[in-house]
Amino acid sequence: MTLTANWSYPTAIRFGAGRISELPDCCKALGISKPLLVTDRGLANFPITQSTLDLLEKAGLGRAIYSEVDPNPDERNMAAGVQIYREGRHDGVIAFGGGSGLDLGKLIAFMVGQDRPVWDFEDIGDWWTRAKTENIAPIIAVPTTAGTGSEVGRASVIINSQTHVKKIIFHPKFLPSIVISDPELTVGMPPVITAGTGMDAFIHCFEAYCSPFFHPMSAGIALEGMRIVKTYLPRAYADGTDIEARGQMMAAAAMGAVAFQKGLGACHALSHSVGAIYHTHHGMTNAVVLPAVIQMNRAAIKDKVCDIARYLDIKGGFDGFVDYVNELRVRLNIPQTLGELGVADDRIDDMVAMALEDPSAGGNPVVMTADNTKALLKACF
Repeated sequence: MTLTANWSYPTAIRFGAGRISELPDCCKALGISKPLLVTDRGLANFPITQSTLDLLEKAGLGRAIYSEVDPNPDERNMAAGVQIYREGRHDGVIAFGGGSGLDLGKLIAFMVGQDRPVWDFEDIGDWWTRAKTENIAPIIAVPTTAGTGSEVGRASVIINSQTHVKKIIFHPKFLPSIVISDPELTVGMPPVITAGTGMDAFIHCFEAYCSPFFHPMSAGIALEGMRIVKTYLPRAYADGTDIEARGQMMAAAAMGAVAFQKGLGACHALSHSVGAIYHTHHGMTNAVVLPAVIQMNRAAIKDKVCDIARYLDIKGGFDGFVDYVNELRVRLNIPQTLGELGVADDRIDDMVAMALEDPSAGGNPVVMTADNTKALLKACF
């Protein structure tokens, strides 16, 4: 068998408690003298955000923030951020927060250098080569949750406000030049967000490992990422001040995002479509649909799931792993159905159509069709 693949791996990461103090040094290293901190509106007034702005101001780097960012940001949020960046004559972006703040921060840094619509850079074929690269702003990413791994990603997810479809915008220069992963910033996450983001990290690793594409480095990282989540997510959920558990979960989140270069699958295809219509939490939606997705793919992934079970020291092979997933969901108070998330079943056809268009669908071990995707969604209610 001839093995052929294109691989790339992430960026410089400053990992450890208290390392947010190095943010001014990071700006200096990238030649940033007037950064714009981008975060979501819910995080804007949190102490961790204000203390970070204090740090920048004390270092003579200003105190500029853009926080008109929705939980599922769209192109209007992006356009307003680009305008703020240009009017403020900023020279770099600090993407700060969970997935929404990180994704939109990266997207703003990218779009300040473009003169084409953002949809022209969707993750389709070689569309990314349309971009002008000379004026893309430097990016520092500072995650405050442990789930999406967007801090080490080369893409951003954004909703088209007209069609309500989530789109993945890709360019290699979306990858931040420096990441500060400081677990102290995640201590304030409430248990429900700890659970949802932690399950997102786990499912990134799980779907990547089960993807049929060839990428052994990602497969190895995915396995270890799942082990870390199994060990430390219950601890972080039970005690939000457990810095070791918080730090390990931040590592697992980054590992999941690196691993899914190998591919994702139906969990994410469904979650993106459900989230686009009902604005549900992405990680929590993934967690709700996971058992049904595992069963859909059973014939194709049984051997891989048995490998996962052995590595995670779970007895019972495939069925033992399914039992573990269900027990973990109960332990973390994950809703059992989409209905419990506020999702109605009257728009199943719309969700199916969106899911089939989602790039994640291409990594699902079983080919997703209209019929099996509709059956899958119905099984989640």
